[in-house]
Amino acid sequence: MANTAISDRLYDYISYADEKKVKAIYTMVEEEINEQINFWEDKNFLKEINMRLGEYESGNVKTSTWEQVKQKAKMSKKG
Repeated sequence: MANTAISDRLYDYISYADEKKVKAIYTMVEEEINEQINFWEDKNFLKEINMRLGEYESGNVKTSTWEQVKQKAKMSKKG
């Protein structure tokens, strides 16, 4: 089963599951959820994001539109 299908089924299940089951599922993944949230509190991560934002805003870095990115991906897939 594809990951998206599994995610959809879990989402649907959790929406209707009783409180005890929801808490049990959360307990199984709580540590991983906290790890994902904590990277936003990582000072090095935030420093890197702010540096990249500054480069973008100053025009010192070349960027691409979403359409350009998709076109490049299509071209690299063909080649």
